[in-house]
Amino acid sequence: MRFLKPATALLGLMVAVPAAHAAEECGSVTIAEMNWASAGLAAWVDKIILEEGYGCDVALVTGDTVPTFTSMNEKGEPDLAPELWVNAVKIALDAAIAEGRIVVASEILTDGGIEGFWVPTSLAEEHGIKSIEDAMARPELFPGAEDSSKGAFFNCPSGWACQIITANQFRALDGEEKGFELVDSGSAAGLDGSIARAFNRDEGWLGYYWAPTAILGKYDMTRLELGVEHDREEWDSCTVVNNCPEPTLNEWPRSDVFTAVTKEFAEGNAVTMDYLGKRSWSNETVNRLLAWMGDNQATNEDGAWYFLENHPEVWSAWLSEDVAAKVKDAL
Repeated sequence: MRFLKPATALLGLMVAVPAAHAAEECGSVTIAEMNWASAGLAAWVDKIILEEGYGCDVALVTGDTVPTFTSMNEKGEPDLAPELWVNAVKIALDAAIAEGRIVVASEILTDGGIEGFWVPTSLAEEHGIKSIEDAMARPELFPGAEDSSKGAFFNCPSGWACQIITANQFRALDGEEKGFELVDSGSAAGLDGSIARAFNRDEGWLGYYWAPTAILGKYDMTRLELGVEHDREEWDSCTVVNNCPEPTLNEWPRSDVFTAVTKEFAEGNAVTMDYLGKRSWSNETVNRLLAWMGDNQATNEDGAWYFLENHPEVWSAWLSEDVAAKVKDAL
């Protein structure tokens, strides 16, 4: 047992690859360790499995969505981005796939990335709140606004795309007229802190959040129904536009989250592609892992070993029996 160190349509374009070859064929692999928790965790899971199960020589490189994709597209490196949120680079990724520079290996999040407005599940059940309109009818249930006579509706930190989207959605809901104040969370830590504070005080909370995240693994939250479909044209022309003059309520699109590799790597590493083509997990699984990491001040590496030690029923399905045995021997 290892101990903690101190404190979308693109799927149709996946390439078919043969079954895994001998481990010595793997060679060197570079993996982007993105700068958010779920992606960093995935990078380390890939690193350990590829090293221990397939004998690869793996190097992790610091990454972020746009810089990593751009480097893969233009320079052919790194080889692998385990968790690429497609909505941020969709048009460019479509072109890269069509022109033979990038290959989608798998959909790493089986239920996609999830965004929306959330409330504590206990409050939702107690007061029969299922939709955003249900919540907007009860501002007294959501303290935290600077004006104590109003309910608090928490927004994203400044600089995030979701800040603009949430502000437009808030205006589309006539939030001020319904007795709410749009609260600037200030930072990611501030947004998380507002949720933790509400739960510690057994108070209501309403605002934007997303999955997979540690917060949704630690606190039981319910995503509210918006009662509308996603309108892509409205989304692009207004919902994501700062201070759109006449916003309408618009459901978030499902965020496709893929594992992407360079075409050169895909064509030369059948052994690795066989694994990557099967490797996926649910938001629920990742939420729980991130919550454990937060509670234990764990690194991405710690989280990966914890996952491998405690959830063989998930990862063993990605591997042949002999490769799975090698990974188990390393635990």
